[in-house]
Amino acid sequence: MTSLKPYLIRSIYEWIIDNELTPHILVNAENRRAVLPQQFVEDGKIVLNVRPEAIQGLSLGNEEIHFNARFGGKPMHIVTPVSAVMAIYAKENGKGMIFDQEEEIDETPPPEDKPPTRPTLRIVK
Repeated sequence: MTSLKPYLIRSIYEWIIDNELTPHILVNAENRRAVLPQQFVEDGKIVLNVRPEAIQGLSLGNEEIHFNARFGGKPMHIVTPVSAVMAIYAKENGKGMIFDQEEEIDETPPPEDKPPTRPTLRIVK
């Protein structure tokens, strides 16, 4: 079953935009798969303004969020796994959603089981 989290992020983002507010996402910057401007990270977290006028090429995918933005005048491609998103909210009123912090999914394949053995048959009288 797919995770509900990316669907909630997309719907809350749309609600914030429809109400002409400024969407912000709070990201766990310690996630090893995140590509973020480290100079703006505080206490292992970063708040990103994802207002359409502030970014380009926003993609709110099921696994990752991508967009281009400028930080300190320098362009940067931002990538954050959905699992690293801690909250999405409107800057003006704080309405949105805080997410439970999921444990990072270990991407190592599960250990292989031993090959199946042939079934044994016996005669029953």
